[in-house]
Amino acid sequence: MRLRPPRQDELATLSDLCLRSKAVWDYPPDMLESFRTELTLTEADTAADMIVVADDRRGIAGVVQVSVEGDTATLEKLFVEPTRFGEGTGRMMYVWACRIAQGAGARQMAIDADPGAVAFYRHMGAEPAGEAESGSIPGRMLPRLVHRVG
Repeated sequence: MRLRPPRQDELATLSDLCLRSKAVWDYPPDMLESFRTELTLTEADTAADMIVVADDRRGIAGVVQVSVEGDTATLEKLFVEPTRFGEGTGRMMYVWACRIAQGAGARQMAIDADPGAVAFYRHMGAEPAGEAESGSIPGRMLPRLVHRVG
């Protein structure tokens, strides 16, 4: 497995991967559609944030996006291709995100997590830090976690 920057011609494929991965939490179709804009990777994202694709000879296994502002990084996206769950891709991308955040001078990485993904982030060392409003559905609150990286 390798981590590499995304190609511009892959952004639609990676956005679809994010939506498929989100769908494993059994959201109804209309709610999944509400997430589409927030889960779409754009050229602006690749210019502003640090993004890598995990892939191997079988193809793309996941994508992760980190932004940094001051001493706080934000885990914007971390999605694994559902057929690749359990292979260690999520762990590898999370470790990369923590290292990138630390290398960029962040002291902590904030994660506004899907409720179904909280156990993964807790297992990786993130701690609960309240709630944050969903970027997709006004009024929907998400668990916020923080991982100390510096």
